[in-house]
Amino acid sequence: MTKSAPNPMALLAQIDMDALGRLSQKVDLPGLLKAASSMSDGQLKQLSRLLAGAGEESDKELPEANGDFYGQMDTLTGDEREVAHATRQFMHEHVAPIMNEYWSRDEFPRQLISELRKLDLLRKIWNEDGSRKPNATVMEGLVTLEACKVDVSTAVFFGVHAGLAFASIALGGSDEQKAEWLPRMLDLEVIGAFGLTEPEGGSQVSQGMRTTCKRDGDGWTLRGQKKWIGNSTFSDLTVIWARDVDTQEVRGFIVRAGTPGYNVEKIEGKTALRIVENGLITLDDCRVPDSDRLQNVQGWRTTAEVLKITRAGVAWQGVGCAMGAYELAVKYSQTREQFGKRIGEFQLIQNHLVHMLGNVTSMFALCLRLSHMADGGDMKDEHAALAKVFTAARCRETVALARETFGGNGILLEYGVAKHFADTEAIYSYEGTNEINTLVVGRAITGLSAFV
Repeated sequence: MTKSAPNPMALLAQIDMDALGRLSQKVDLPGLLKAASSMSDGQLKQLSRLLAGAGEESDKELPEANGDFYGQMDTLTGDEREVAHATRQFMHEHVAPIMNEYWSRDEFPRQLISELRKLDLLRKIWNEDGSRKPNATVMEGLVTLEACKVDVSTAVFFGVHAGLAFASIALGGSDEQKAEWLPRMLDLEVIGAFGLTEPEGGSQVSQGMRTTCKRDGDGWTLRGQKKWIGNSTFSDLTVIWARDVDTQEVRGFIVRAGTPGYNVEKIEGKTALRIVENGLITLDDCRVPDSDRLQNVQGWRTTAEVLKITRAGVAWQGVGCAMGAYELAVKYSQTREQFGKRIGEFQLIQNHLVHMLGNVTSMFALCLRLSHMADGGDMKDEHAALAKVFTAARCRETVALARETFGGNGILLEYGVAKHFADTEAIYSYEGTNEINTLVVGRAITGLSAFV
């Protein structure tokens, strides 16, 4: 016996009165029922299912946007989760309310430094003697992750100071130099910058460094330029890497702000990381005393070791930026309505979100494992390079899908995702381009070098 299709009027009996009231505000019920009289059996059955679920769907509490889908935070220690929570709270309370203003101004909010000082985050990573905590890379990664979910520029400020500049002195400085600078850098009383990249090139600087140093009596004379140097417009010191014209060795110097011959010009017109103040440094016969030469630098080897430590942090930047964009997209999909329904109810939007979540989850797992390897002394250059390659590429893909989810609103600062979209391009290019890092990994897995 063939089962009859539902009577159009009987459909209303399947919805409670409260749901019916809400539904009538969005749908022309009389018109819908009139149309139902000419529907096929299949169409009536589909309409029946939609109306029956209308009340349940309206009352359903939607899940919070959560980029940690596998609960990887739950595998961390209590101290690690506490640092992540403290950073998250700081970003939402102090950075989120002002970041769009400072993005538009192309300026770093220096008042954040005093607030960051209260968190004492650097002491979760470094000891005063320049040695690292047992779980330093995990801690640094979590700070970076939580910062980048809101604003990548804040994480870059922290990474330049707490990573590149601090590590240069910790690895290359004498005991006296470490005692002079590191405690004050830990307390954010002295802010550091790191001068390696040059106008003529970034990746090639290891073989073609044009900034030079020459011994001059009891000091050194530095000549050349450094470009894209974060924090340099307001830093108290900048670690400058230069090639010794007599020995061709790479040396490092602590150049104090205000040193004659040391000039910084703020780089204008950026479309990414606008809150970071990058500088073009010109060294015009800049004279530095030998006491400010990093005494224990072992040529490029020390520079490379600094970069290896910090490259893991840049990989974490990709995770945080992608996770922040994903969570914004989920929230938007739950509230934004088009064609009479929330866009999160469309299959194509859900496909975007699931793709993003898969990227974020795999990136998180990769970087957490990389950080454990680094803290255990097992991380090699190729491990850090692979993390940078993968997270930068997946971050780029994820934020593009997030921006697409927002439609036209995705290019407006007020919705948040536009800044993530722009900042991803910087992540993709610095700390070794993806092409260079790919060749580092390729050399490791084949035993053959494809470098020029």
